[in-house]
Amino acid sequence: MLTIVPDLLSAAEVARVRELIEPGDWVDGNATSGVQSALAKRNAQLPEDSAAAREAGTLVLDALGRSALFVAAALPLKVFPPLFNRYAGGQAFGTHVDTAVRIRRGSDFRLRADLSATIFLEDPGAYDGGELIVEGAFGEQQVKLPAGQAVVYPSSSLHRVAPVTRGVRLASFLWLQSMVRDDGARAILWELDRGVQAAGAALGQGDAAVVRLTGVYHNLLRRWAEM
Repeated sequence: MLTIVPDLLSAAEVARVRELIEPGDWVDGNATSGVQSALAKRNAQLPEDSAAAREAGTLVLDALGRSALFVAAALPLKVFPPLFNRYAGGQAFGTHVDTAVRIRRGSDFRLRADLSATIFLEDPGAYDGGELIVEGAFGEQQVKLPAGQAVVYPSSSLHRVAPVTRGVRLASFLWLQSMVRDDGARAILWELDRGVQAAGAALGQGDAAVVRLTGVYHNLLRRWAEM
């Protein structure tokens, strides 16, 4: 399941994140790559332990925590601290699958990467190319969003970033471990949650049918969640 999260960051928050990261000491993006990804990845990345990355990452994490849509779609258990990358001058990231287990250097923090997320930090008209292309059961989906919007998709999917042939593509990216490991189960819960919310808006949250559907949602989540 691929989910767009609109308006995750406000214009002021995007501006603040960019103010923090743009003057940073950018390094080769392969700092966090596995062996296979390193063969396909050509971009720059802000060092994850830099003060700018930490402060900007906190802004992104706060925004994710406020987003009811993100929480409902991802059902996050653990979130890897956000990272930041930059593509320009033909740089791209070829087809790959994200590493299954992410470990934060110098700590015992680790997570199973169930979902990946990209938060766009540059308006799409400012650069050519740079689409995130995710391969799924129904073909390829191309994503290039306005600054402040995010996309969440299965880390297990084949995906790539098209070459940036004009301008600069700035983004934050991260991985997360969901309470519900299986993508199909998460999709069912997501659709059920949307139905419950729509029924509640039409009938009232106290309506007997809405209460019953809410119970079904939580009982399925109870069955599938891993804590």
